[in-house]
Amino acid sequence: MRTARTFRTTRPAGSAVRGLPALLATAALLAAAVPGAAAAPETATDPAPVAATADQLATSWTGPLSTRGRYVVDATGNRFKLKSGNWAGAQGTWEGSGDVNDPANHQADQKSNNIPLGLDRKPIDQILADFHALGLNSIRLPFANALVHDTTTVPDAAVAANPQLKGKTPLQVMDAVIQALTDDGFAVILNNHTTSYRFCCGLDGNERWNSGQSTRQWIDDWVFLAKRYRDNKRVVGADLRNEVRRDTWNDANWGWGNDYDLNKALEQAGNEILQAAPDLLIIMEGINWQGIPTDLTPHSRPTLTPVATLSNTLIRSDKLVYSAHFYAYTGPNHTGATGTGETHDPRYQDLTPEELVKVVDDQALFVTRSGQHFTAPVWISEFGASGRGEPNAKERDWFRRFTDILVNNDTDFAIWPLVGWTDATGKPQDNWAMVNYSTDGTRLGLMDAGDWRATDWNKLVAAPARTGQIATTPRWNMLNLDYADYDVSATMLAKPDWSPGNRKGNCPDTQRLVGLGRSDSRGLCTDAGQPAKGTGSWTVVTDERYVTGGDWASGYNKLQCPDRTFAVGYSVNGNSMAALLCAPAAASLPTNGRVLWFDHGDNRPATGGSNASDWAPGYYKGQCADGEYLAGVAYTWKWSHYGVPDALLCRPLA
Repeated sequence: MRTARTFRTTRPAGSAVRGLPALLATAALLAAAVPGAAAAPETATDPAPVAATADQLATSWTGPLSTRGRYVVDATGNRFKLKSGNWAGAQGTWEGSGDVNDPANHQADQKSNNIPLGLDRKPIDQILADFHALGLNSIRLPFANALVHDTTTVPDAAVAANPQLKGKTPLQVMDAVIQALTDDGFAVILNNHTTSYRFCCGLDGNERWNSGQSTRQWIDDWVFLAKRYRDNKRVVGADLRNEVRRDTWNDANWGWGNDYDLNKALEQAGNEILQAAPDLLIIMEGINWQGIPTDLTPHSRPTLTPVATLSNTLIRSDKLVYSAHFYAYTGPNHTGATGTGETHDPRYQDLTPEELVKVVDDQALFVTRSGQHFTAPVWISEFGASGRGEPNAKERDWFRRFTDILVNNDTDFAIWPLVGWTDATGKPQDNWAMVNYSTDGTRLGLMDAGDWRATDWNKLVAAPARTGQIATTPRWNMLNLDYADYDVSATMLAKPDWSPGNRKGNCPDTQRLVGLGRSDSRGLCTDAGQPAKGTGSWTVVTDERYVTGGDWASGYNKLQCPDRTFAVGYSVNGNSMAALLCAPAAASLPTNGRVLWFDHGDNRPATGGSNASDWAPGYYKGQCADGEYLAGVAYTWKWSHYGVPDALLCRPLA
């Protein structure tokens, strides 16, 4: 969401984390962006995007979508660049005070009635025609958890231009909107924006996925929606939660293993969704805000930065997309507030061109670097600027520079927001909207004269981009046993506990175990040169009965997979080795190999193997080469080694 959206339109400047004064009152008690890359020049001649018809868009791609490296691809393996917009409204628009029925108490005086904006003013086919005219191929559709449970029908006036929607609940309206969008060829990504219909920001009860509801309820709502739309292959993604931020007392964290751990919650939700609807992309946004925004207290906007050392692994490793939001008036350490809650940190619009390129890379686009444990597409699922009206020179300059970054990096994007209203004088009530409709349906949009954003938008939508077939490339994914089991194997999820009383990590079924951290219980999986799995039982190894071919680590305890099997998982007690899990290979595997010691330092491949990223920071790591399989682990309780892994038995794949 764009925080404090109204201070660009009809209300005076306010906090970009709405509710921040209350927070501070409480606090009183307590091939990515490359630095230096040349920016695309601003011109007045960038042509408007060629609007695809519904048939043209529908025939240009085939669902479902998945990922290959940093790219989203369709079912045929062709690049599908997300050129998206946010059709807001179903997340609610009430700002949290005053009569909920009074439009003046809603964002930009736009009372959505908890359905996508504009359905009272324009037939849906004409709204979608305007989306085509903007050059979009996909729509991010925000919703509130409240919508899933809302049994009231929307007022007739809320769908006056679409009488076929009269008598429907907000969820039934969303059904119809999704069907219309996908019939027109658009890809639809559902976005859990809020818990309640209150909008937006700061201390509004929607701070986390489990604000105002349990994590279990949040996941159950997602599974319900995933099942509801899983037969529609143009419903392509689940954008799990919008702009997670601090509540009154607690920050969200990334990897602490508690009830505020966003990393843990996203993985749990993503894997349960994939079990219900295996075709969906799972889209994960980082932490939008941590800390109390004063010059004397720690505070920041982490975004995707923590992913560099703790990335996510799903049971379908080709379904993960990361996302991030950027607005001119916020900053890497700035809430976007003016007055109360404002710090002296720079906003994004205050950064030099070189600084902005570096910050966007550091906070998000680094994730697109190839061959790392975190490698995935990055979707800038919100950005935008105020259009018509009094110009803001800094914001205009930022918008030009930011869209240049997206162009230069061939980045997937979604503008905020698509639809707004015009008032009785014809003035946009939310001048951030790309298209605005009057009560009689008259359009005032970016494609109409007078909106300064047109040049930069046209440049962005029409920019050269990677197209065609995207080759499959090896993947590396982390296993994180810091606090609990980490089971991302669909095979093992369907079976009983294979190592009771111990923490377990299982690689996705398409991958094998290739590396271990020495004292932190983390692991690394890969599909590089992956041997085909055979039929038959998987083997749990807890002793040395399968050690053949000689003592390869004299004086050490050894866990070794049986011949013709390879390690796909492991378990630990504390950080001490407890067991190996070995899967059968479809064909014989070589039994010669080498012993790789890592008890005195990292021992990782010089090339390949996620070599430019750290998946167990602060600990020694052992990792077999890409052309090897992990066949055994050696450890000892002598010399105060405490049973942590000291060596790996690495054998060639061929």
